[in-house]
Amino acid sequence: MNVDRYEKPVAMSDPGRHAALFDGLPRGAGALATTVQGLLIHQHIAPAYGVTLGGDRQAQSQVRAVETMLDEIVTRDARPLAVARAVNERQVGVCRHFTLLHVAMLRTQGIPARARCGFGAYFEAGRYLDHWVTEYWNEDRQCWVLFDSQIDDRQRELFGIGFDAADVPRDQFLVAGDAWSLCRAGRRDPGAFGILDMHGLWFIAGNLVRDICALNNREMLPWDVWGAMRMQDSELDLSFFDRLASVSCEPDAHVDELDALDRDERVRIPKAVFNAVLDCVQDVKLKVAGVANV
Repeated sequence: MNVDRYEKPVAMSDPGRHAALFDGLPRGAGALATTVQGLLIHQHIAPAYGVTLGGDRQAQSQVRAVETMLDEIVTRDARPLAVARAVNERQVGVCRHFTLLHVAMLRTQGIPARARCGFGAYFEAGRYLDHWVTEYWNEDRQCWVLFDSQIDDRQRELFGIGFDAADVPRDQFLVAGDAWSLCRAGRRDPGAFGILDMHGLWFIAGNLVRDICALNNREMLPWDVWGAMRMQDSELDLSFFDRLASVSCEPDAHVDELDALDRDERVRIPKAVFNAVLDCVQDVKLKVAGVANV
């Protein structure tokens, strides 16, 4: 199994000048997930913790890089990262931020890990909601395991989750490629996939692009839009997304294809992307393996 590309923090997952903050963290996927939960609060689930977020706090969910997340965390509280912050003092993010910080910590401990973009079946009955989780290499089991580092005891109760979030069943979290393939085969309804009032094959296609980029260590915001993403099913190049789905479903069997897609303008991160939440174009600077996006 080729796990080399997922063994070290790079680009968005690189703690940069804050790397020393990861020294002394508890070891292992479970302990690191608990650490992440003590540092972050989900923007849309904050009320369940008795927290009301103002606009300035909500803006924290627009942060892309782990290094910047750590900037803000330690500016508010300089204690070691293993010390859980009060719920109203935690860095605000969404599932992608929990996942990326978890991935960064795992990689720092030499545990291969990657962020996966797809859909969770465990938040709303009969729906598959836009979601990100960690996928890490379990050396004992010799396989990739899905870990939802966002799910703590409060959320387990809130959403009625009965499985172990440290080993999410593959039918409870569908990576984007699986969601696409099931819908294309008529085995799932595309209208069940999305979030808020946004659902459909076009939404799955957007997550497919994001998942491929995450597999290439470019973990963008869930609302960043670029390249082959479209807002209407009728505008999709179905054969192209079929190809992306095959890579998303079995990334380790398509390493060369992943590399090729990293150079494909329909997938490759451009210098600027459209932020659909802020309704504006934003510059994005990325550097992976010494190559910047141009």
